Amino acid sequence: MNVKNLRGYLLILGLLSFSMSYCQETIRVHKEDMPKNIILFIGDGMGLAQIQSGLTVNYGRLNLLSFRNIGFSKTQPAFGYITDSGAGATALSTGVKTYNGAIGVGPDSASLKTILEYAEQAGLSTGLVSTSAITHATPASFIAHSNSRNDYEGIAADFLKTDIDVFIGGGRNNFTLRKDKRNLVQELRDKGYQVMFSMDSIRGVRQGKLAGLTAPDHNPSILQGRNREMLITATQTAINLLSKNKKGFFLMVEGSEIDFGGHANNTDFVAQEVIDFDRAIGAALDYARLYQNTLIIVTADHETGGMALTGGSFKEGKVSAKFALTDHTGVMVPVFAYGPGSRLFQGFQENTEIFDKMKLLFGF
Repeated sequence: MNVKNLRGYLLILGLLSFSMSYCQETIRVHKEDMPKNIILFIGDGMGLAQIQSGLTVNYGRLNLLSFRNIGFSKTQPAFGYITDSGAGATALSTGVKTYNGAIGVGPDSASLKTILEYAEQAGLSTGLVSTSAITHATPASFIAHSNSRNDYEGIAADFLKTDIDVFIGGGRNNFTLRKDKRNLVQELRDKGYQVMFSMDSIRGVRQGKLAGLTAPDHNPSILQGRNREMLITATQTAINLLSKNKKGFFLMVEGSEIDFGGHANNTDFVAQEVIDFDRAIGAALDYARLYQNTLIIVTADHETGGMALTGGSFKEGKVSAKFALTDHTGVMVPVFAYGPGSRLFQGFQENTEIFDKMKLLFGF
């Protein structure tokens, strides 16, 4: 055997060895690390600087510090370098990179099956929670299929095509004040949903299907007076309702307005939204620690603002920052994971791989 053939032979052996190792790892993960429930947290626009700002303003304390399995997600869309929330969230929800503005559809505009739809089909309970309108790009990408993220009325109508168990967020006008004159609130009630318009009423729901429409459009930001209990209460309520299903559940929770603060180049806006988002993560961690069958993933769809911290004090709870721009950037965003299967999220990964790993761990 000459040197050239020997090298080829060794290359083939190496590839076979890698393939076998990968298959064995997949089988081992499939058998031992499958969670009953997955809660995916998406901090819209949340990069490392945003997290650090919240950590500093909160005097060095965040629930995120409890996570030990940490990686990074590459956020680029199918075309170009900078993603928007539609393409970014669709990559997370379907495992396919697509064009900016797409909602649950691929580069060819064909509908893609989302992780929420896989869970629903498997008999799991499903839910969405957001501080923005529930019809906004990120939550929409888990339940709707549209060529345009701006088709809010069409996205709202897509909720009626599913059997989602719980959704809580703003966007009430997309269900009521519609050009087609449909009253989707009544249609939801006809499908058996309890439709609530305030967190006080949402908090009191103990069983059944829930549609919580908490604002005409987006909820106010923390700086604008949004109750700090809104997101944590919505998350706890969703978990309480979804966990009644013995088969398990999938829940996506979005801290939407971290992104809004980045667009506004407002440091305090960003930090307060991160802290609020982290409190909801803490509620999920409390549940996961108690039952030990829940995987929690925390990531972002992209970074917003090119935020750079220029000073601060943990002792005083103060931070200062500058921003490079008022739009999204192309930098990687962090991925945190806790619970069964969490080690799969270590290291560098495409945003689409987060879907792939959730699907694998659920056994779909």
